[in-house]
Amino acid sequence: MNGAVVVDTNVFTARLRRDSDISARYVKHLAGQLITVAPQTVADARYGALKSGWGPRRITELAAMTADITVLPVHADTIEQVAQLRNACRKAGHALHQPVHNADLWIAAAALRWGIPLVAHDAVFVGCPGLDLRIELVG
Repeated sequence: MNGAVVVDTNVFTARLRRDSDISARYVKHLAGQLITVAPQTVADARYGALKSGWGPRRITELAAMTADITVLPVHADTIEQVAQLRNACRKAGHALHQPVHNADLWIAAAALRWGIPLVAHDAVFVGCPGLDLRIELVG
């Protein structure tokens, strides 16, 4: 998928959070790219909306954003990539192998499986073995 990026949940949902400056930080990584997400990102975003009690207008905005992007399919290759990455992270002492980071593990594995960069605003991805990470964390 040349010219594509996988977008993590924090960056994907930043446009819906009025008090967030995250969208502006990541424009340079998203402009002109095919925006893709792992299924976990859509589920995380939807759960966050339900948990926060979003109203119909914001739920509709989220649905429209989801309709405008490519959700990467999960195949046997993806499942194998998850297992391989979790083991590599365990061996390296990287946090993504821990169960609390399971959704992030799947997101990173999707980027690795499809061979495309991950755009994320979450330090848990820093140092992930083999991951092409685009991140703009401050300090």
